[in-house]
Amino acid sequence: MQEVDEATVRRIARLARLEITDADAGSLKSELNAILKWVEQLSAVDTKGVEAMTRVVSMRMKQRDDVVTDGEMAADIVKNAPMAEDNFFVVPKVVE
Repeated sequence: MQEVDEATVRRIARLARLEITDADAGSLKSELNAILKWVEQLSAVDTKGVEAMTRVVSMRMKQRDDVVTDGEMAADIVKNAPMAEDNFFVVPKVVE
């Protein structure tokens, strides 16, 4: 495993728009390296034959038929618009 150095910690902090002190950089370096070691331990676990799951309790997701519809309420939606034409919203031109 490649360890995180202080320069990387500072770069991550800058990208996250975090202001850190020298003391913070040292402690964050230790914490990030500990997290990466833990993730490395997880990759060593044999997961062959283990079914992927989305939750602890097995349940089937409710699904509806995947069909294309027009929503059957275009007129109701367009009537809320300040300006409409032929069931479409009319907006001011913003690009010339």
